[in-house]
Amino acid sequence: MSAQHDKQNEIRQSLVRQNIEQAVAKALNEQLPQLQSQIVQQVLDALPAQSSEAPAASQRDSSALVEAVSSIHAGSTQKEILRALLDAGSGYCSRIALFVVKAGAASGWQSRGFGDDEAVKDFALDLTAGPVAHTYQNRVATPGNITEMGGAFADHFGRPANEQMLILPLALKEKLAALVYADGGDAGNLDPAALELLVIATSAWLEVTSLRKQVQAKDDGAAMGRIESAPAPVQTVSSFSDPFASHAPKHVPASVPAEPEPAAEVVEVAAHASAAAAPAAATDPLAGLSPEDADVHRKAQRFARLLVDEIKLYNQAKVAEGRRNKDLYDRLKEDIDKSRGTFQKRYGNTAAASADYFNQELLRSLAEDDVSIMGSNFHR
Repeated sequence: MSAQHDKQNEIRQSLVRQNIEQAVAKALNEQLPQLQSQIVQQVLDALPAQSSEAPAASQRDSSALVEAVSSIHAGSTQKEILRALLDAGSGYCSRIALFVVKAGAASGWQSRGFGDDEAVKDFALDLTAGPVAHTYQNRVATPGNITEMGGAFADHFGRPANEQMLILPLALKEKLAALVYADGGDAGNLDPAALELLVIATSAWLEVTSLRKQVQAKDDGAAMGRIESAPAPVQTVSSFSDPFASHAPKHVPASVPAEPEPAAEVVEVAAHASAAAAPAAATDPLAGLSPEDADVHRKAQRFARLLVDEIKLYNQAKVAEGRRNKDLYDRLKEDIDKSRGTFQKRYGNTAAASADYFNQELLRSLAEDDVSIMGSNFHR
C-alpha cells in the first residue's frame, strides 16, 4: 500500500514539474524579445560611444589635411611657408609655436593660440629639458608632459588642461633649423600624426623652394650675360638657404654646444636643372601659356598629386588588392569620386580644367600607368 502511495506521489510531482516547466517556458517565450533587447542595450551601454558619422568625419579630416598641406605648398617665400605651417598646424592643436635653432640656442619666432602671434618671440627654449633635448639630439617627434619643459616655460605661457605636449623637429637637409612646440590648450585638441605630417611637408617644400631660387638665379645671371669664365662654385649643404638667417638668438647658453655645421655635401639638383633648362623648355607643355595660366596648371597638378597620395595613404590594403585583381576603381570608388569632386570644385572652372590632371595622376600613381588595373567600371 505504501509503495502504491509513493508511486502516486511521484506521478503527481512529475505532472506538477511538467506544468511548471510549461509555464516557465511560456513566460520565457513571451519575455525573450524584451530580455534580448535589454541585454543588447546593456552591452551597447558598456561600449565606448561611437558615432554613426565616424567614416564621414574621417573623410572630412583627411580632406582637411590635404587642404592644410596645399596651403603650405602655396607659399612662395620661406616666411609664407612657415606662417602657413603655423596656421595649418593650429587646426590640429590648440597652441603651436616655432623656435629657431641657432648657435646652440632655440629662441621663439612666431606662434598661434598663445593670444598673440608674437607671444613667444625671443623666448629662450631650454634645450636641456626632457622632450626638447630628445628631439634636438635625435631629430624625432617627442611627446611629453608640460612639467618636463622646465618651470620657466609653464610659468610664462601656462599649462594645457591635460598637461600633454609635443616637440617636433623642422630640418633642412641634415641641419636642424627649428623646433615646433604644440599642445592641446584648454580643449585638449592635439593630433601628433597630423602635425608631424605638416612639419615634414614644410621641410620638403622649403628645400624645393630654395633650390628653385638657386636655379632661377643662375638662369637670370646667364640671361644678363654675367657668366664668369671660371667654373661655378659647387653648392653645398652648409650654404643651403636658411629661412632664419636674419634671426639671431638673444641668449646663447654655454651649457649647450652649438650644433656643428654638416660636412660639405654636393647638391647636384641645381646643376642638373640648370644644364637641362634649355632643352626642357622646348618640350615644356606649359611653355606657350601665360605665366598666370602656367601657374594654375602647376598648382592643379600638385593638388591632384596630393589628393591621390591621400587615397593611397589611407587605403594601402585596398590598393594592393585592387592592383592584383585589376578592380581598383570598384574598391576605391567612394574615395576616388569624392576626391575627383574636390579637384573639380577647385580647378573645374580654371585654365587647368581641360588637362584632366586628376585622372592622369590616378593612372600614374594608383594604377602604375596601366589603365586595366582600374577595372572595367573606370571611365576617364
